[in-house]
Amino acid sequence: MRIIAGELKGRRLKTNPGMTTRPLLDRVKQMLFDRIEADLGEAHVLDIFAGTGNLGFEALSRGASTCVFIEQDRKAHQLLKENTAHLGIEDRVLCWRTDALSCSYRPKGVESFFPFDVVFFDPPYPLVESMTGPNNPLQKALARLASDEVTAAEIALLIVRLPKRGSIEVPPIWVKTEFEIVEASMRIQFYEKHTDLED
Repeated sequence: MRIIAGELKGRRLKTNPGMTTRPLLDRVKQMLFDRIEADLGEAHVLDIFAGTGNLGFEALSRGASTCVFIEQDRKAHQLLKENTAHLGIEDRVLCWRTDALSCSYRPKGVESFFPFDVVFFDPPYPLVESMTGPNNPLQKALARLASDEVTAAEIALLIVRLPKRGSIEVPPIWVKTEFEIVEASMRIQFYEKHTDLED
């Protein structure tokens, strides 16, 4: 797995073999970042279910100011820290080992890293498929992310990766854009925060 553009272009990242991480193919990652490139300049990024950091590190390479990675798996979290050190960007990164479905999304000690402008939300596919119905933990997590204390009040962007036939009930404050990436077994959807639509 490598960073494909920006100041860290070509740098390789350590990965965790198996099903814990699901890195994107380079061409899919390029499509994704072509869509959000203009949103990354000096952005504060949150990478949830981060794996070993493929998306967050790419965002930092392309101009994001900081990134908080959330990953509960012990091995993946260790590799996140190793990748951060390898890239020499410890001052721009927090690797937070915590439960992505129950945490506050406001880590202590790095208050300057948020509110977040760009959020990657990439839950494991079995988790998406097992959590259905109203007010399930994934839906509650997305609602918490909408707080102005967590994400920027008017310009926050949410990128959600799902299995191709999976779905998540997204709170109405997150408005889906027309752009979507469909590739093989997965979909990537893009949402913008609209505070005037909040209940």
